[in-house]
This record gives sequence, C-alpha cells and structure tokens, in this order.
Amino acid sequence: MSDKDHPPISVDEMAHAFEEETGPVDLSPYAVEDWLTMLVFWGMACCVFLQFFTRYALNNSYAWTEEIAANCLVIVVFLGSVMCVRLVRHIQVDLLHRLLPHGVSRVLQVMVDIVVIGAFAYVTWLMWRYMDIVGSERMVTVDLPRGIVFYTVLAAFVLMLLRSIQNFIKDMISQKTVREQADEAGPQGV
Repeated sequence: MSDKDHPPISVDEMAHAFEEETGPVDLSPYAVEDWLTMLVFWGMACCVFLQFFTRYALNNSYAWTEEIAANCLVIVVFLGSVMCVRLVRHIQVDLLHRLLPHGVSRVLQVMVDIVVIGAFAYVTWLMWRYMDIVGSERMVTVDLPRGIVFYTVLAAFVLMLLRSIQNFIKDMISQKTVREQADEAGPQGV
C-alpha cells in the first residue's frame, strides 16, 4: 500500500473523527441470556485480574480465583452458545443452500432444523443424566457445589433447545428462513 491509497490526515482531523453523531443505542437484539453471559464474563474478568494482581503484585496468589475463573469460562461458553443458536451464528456450511434452488434449499434448512432440535434434545437428556452422577460434587478450593456450574450448563442446553425450536417455528411461518434473514442482516444478527 502506498501513500496515495491513504491521503494524509492531520492530528486535528483524527481527534474530531470520534465526535460524530451515532444516534440512540439499540439494545433490542439482546436477550436475557446475553446479559447474564456478560455478567458472568465480567465476574470471570475480575477473578483473573485478582489472580494476576495477587500473584505478581503481592507475590501471594489466591488459589480460589483460578477455579472460579475456569468455572465462569465454562458458563460463558455454554450461555454464549445460546446466543449463537438464537442468531444462527454457529459455524455451519452454508454454501450448499446458497447454490440450490430456493424451494430445495428451504426443505434442506427445515431438515437441518429438525436435526438440530433432535441433537439439542439428546444432549439435554444426557446432561440431565450426568447431573445424577456428579451433581453433588464440591469444588476443590471453594466449598461450593459444582452443581452450580453443571446446572447452568444444563439450563444452557435447555435454552439452546428452546431457541432452536423457536427458529424452527419462525422457519415454518415466515417467507424467509432464519438463516436467510441472518445472511441479509449481516454480522449484527437477526
């Protein structure tokens, strides 16, 4: 890239670039699980900062911060997956449905919805059975039940199942499938 590709900008122009009007903030794309995920994420960030500070500044780290941060990360991953299901943002191969005729593509997408619902139902049932086995275990460094994490993961799978059913219903009653709407909406979501 040469200088002629990017005209020079003065310091004053750069300073005023952030003063543009952006309009009102739209929080409507976010659901309850998104805010809960954000809350757990910031709890995890605080634990990691506390661990870093006590280890390197005080030379005496708190052992419990690592376990709490790791459990928060598990919760963030699974609750974040609920958002991905709602917005159809999980990794997927969408080349085929773009190349097929619209009717065939729609049937294929509905079949994918049914498979996804079945997969989430099965994993939810497996997680429920897993809770019977390990639901009463305690954490290592903090005397709290690990069931807090496991029940949150179970709730996340239930929410993923419900969101996938919601997407299926939207696909059945709309002219465009949820995936087509997500493609049109771009990275901001449906």
